Amino acid sequence: LPIPIPGIGFLLVLVIITLTGFFVKKYSIASSVLGIETIIKKVPLLNLVYSSVQDLMSSLVGTKKKFDKPVLVKMNDKLMKPGFVTSKDLKKIGIPGVVSVYFPHSYNFSGNIYLVGKNNIKVIKSSTSEVMKYIVSGGVSGSIKV
Repeated sequence: LPIPIPGIGFLLVLVIITLTGFFVKKYSIASSVLGIETIIKKVPLLNLVYSSVQDLMSSLVGTKKKFDKPVLVKMNDKLMKPGFVTSKDLKKIGIPGVVSVYFPHSYNFSGNIYLVGKNNIKVIKSSTSEVMKYIVSGGVSGSIKV
C-alpha cells in the first residue's frame, strides 16, 4: 500500500480475513463457500495445496489437534531439536521402533518431517502451545520443560 505506515498491510489483511469470517458465519454464506471449496477440490494442483493447508490448520487449531505430543529429538551428541510426534509407530509401513516427528520452522508455517528411532526422543512436559510458541518464535518466547 502507498501508505508510509509500517505494518499497515499486514493489519489490513488480518482485518479483511476476520471480517470475511464474521460475515460468512453470521449471514450463512457457507453454501457458496462450500461451492467454491468443491471447485478448488476439482483442480489437481490447487487441491493438493488447499487440502495440505487445511490439514495443517486443523492440526494446529482445530478440534482434532494432532500436534499433542511435544518431544526433544537427539540429532547427534550435541544437538537436540524440539518437535511433535505425528505417528507413534511406523510398524504398519514396515519400520518398527520408529516414529515420525514434525519440526516446525521458526517464523513460518512450514516444517520438516523426520523418521526417528524411539530411543532418540524424550517427551517434553510443557504444553503443546508453549512448545509451539517456543519453536515459532525461534526460542525467544515461551519455554520448554523436559
